[in-house]
Amino acid sequence: MTETLFRDDAYLREVTARVLAADEAGVITDRSNFYPRAGGQPGDSGILRWPGGDAVVTEATKGEGDAILHKLAESSALPPPGTEVTLTLDWERRHRHMRMHTTLHLLCSLIPGAGVTGGQIGADKSRLDFDLAEPPTKESLTERLNALIAANHAISESWITEAELDANPSLVRTLSVQPPRDAGRVRLVRIGPMESPVDLQPCGGTHVRATGEIGRVEVLKLENKGRQNRRISVALVGE
Repeated sequence: MTETLFRDDAYLREVTARVLAADEAGVITDRSNFYPRAGGQPGDSGILRWPGGDAVVTEATKGEGDAILHKLAESSALPPPGTEVTLTLDWERRHRHMRMHTTLHLLCSLIPGAGVTGGQIGADKSRLDFDLAEPPTKESLTERLNALIAANHAISESWITEAELDANPSLVRTLSVQPPRDAGRVRLVRIGPMESPVDLQPCGGTHVRATGEIGRVEVLKLENKGRQNRRISVALVGE
């Protein structure tokens, strides 16, 4: 089992951990600040260091059970089990994923009632697919997204039981993927105030602390991917 430190603090750029296992598949540690690929968000990359060695982590993925597998560059040296290591994120890449992930939640808030049929987060651009007959124009979406970003809404999280989620199915926007469940509970990500959130939905990914941190975005295009499947692509503008 790997303790998921990124869940408690998405801004942990570097942590120490102890190696539980290491082979050609990757390195498993007792805790990690690396997000493993899931829910359309790529796995983190970075550097793994230990006394006398280091290796590039090309991507973090989910291992067996609750383990996080840190995949290493080909032909990398391996730290022996029990070694204390330092895990350092490629922070710029992770932070861009956080900004984009929060942007997609804001996009959901602008298209209420439409189920999400797919999505992908990238460092520069991302997309969501909606079960929707006719989406708003890309110009109006761009304007409204940037207004929400400029309002600098706070982002927080809370946990509910699986039973509470099952009693409130409208919280789930994704049609093809169930939200992650952790030991009988579900993590909710809230944008905006407790009493009247801009967006509230189950999510296991990483997010910024406030929408103003995202910076300006632009809706690039709207595509027809089926009878009622509309793909909306959005990008970060500048740095």
